[in-house]
Amino acid sequence: MAKRDGARGGRHQRLADWLGPLVALVVMAGAFAIASPHFLTRNNLSSVAVQASAIAILAVAETLVIIAGGIDLGVGSVLALAGVAAAIAMSGGLAIPLACLAGLGCGLACGLTSGLLSTYGRMPSFIATLGVMGIARGTSLIVSGGENIFGLPGGFTELALVSWAGLPLPALVALAVAGLGHLLLTRTAFGRSVYAIGGNAEAARLSGIPVKRVVTIIFVISGLLAALSGLVLTSRLSIGQPTAGAGYELDAIAAAVIGGASLMGGQGTIPGALIGATIMGVLRNGCDLLHVPPFWQQVAIGVIIISAVFIDQFRRRR
Repeated sequence: MAKRDGARGGRHQRLADWLGPLVALVVMAGAFAIASPHFLTRNNLSSVAVQASAIAILAVAETLVIIAGGIDLGVGSVLALAGVAAAIAMSGGLAIPLACLAGLGCGLACGLTSGLLSTYGRMPSFIATLGVMGIARGTSLIVSGGENIFGLPGGFTELALVSWAGLPLPALVALAVAGLGHLLLTRTAFGRSVYAIGGNAEAARLSGIPVKRVVTIIFVISGLLAALSGLVLTSRLSIGQPTAGAGYELDAIAAAVIGGASLMGGQGTIPGALIGATIMGVLRNGCDLLHVPPFWQQVAIGVIIISAVFIDQFRRRR
């Protein structure tokens, strides 16, 4: 009975974690709808969904890592490396599926490196992923010669234009990733292990959870999702861009924190991350419609992040 009550309480807590951000999203969207007649148009909402898709996928990856008690600063650079690798392969005549596998392979290698350095190398994940961030970004610039990669096949670039049930394909991919991530965390023993490790890694180890293996797998998943996000962005831009994703790691962390993830570990939800990414997309789009300078957008995002962390700390103290 106590175990059942504890599980029910955990579900209620996770529900509460993302209900607040959902209310904030509705209020924000309502304010922009009143301020701009163009906000609720079909084309604009579709644009918001497409623009937020890459960050949403990265936010899912970042949330998994944060729940496990880590941080991944390399997702933006891995995104760029995967996109450039796939673009070079496709422009060289390699089949689209094989080129995409090459991009995903880059993400897997980067994620595995981060995971091994953080676990068996006993490095703080901040330092390990900071190093991987520099390596991935530098490699993308080296192999591309610092220039954009053109000549991608139409079959790949047109994927970003495909829609189903009124939703563009990039948004559908983000929703599918979020759905799978949610099932992984809430319906599997692996997901329960991730929460346990983030709550207390030593206690999790003593209870028989293979902490190093689980954390390594989480970083591998993060690398793969960053690479997938890179493929989605490359399809939308129609070019391989070695400078793509600059600063995206901060947006992904912000989306995760806004969505209720705690930087202390052990807390967070995938729906919350998806809502956080949508808040970021709506905020940027609404500010653009109202002609707010990009500098002030950065200020607004910074205020939101600080507020979300402050609320999390206050809730933990209570």
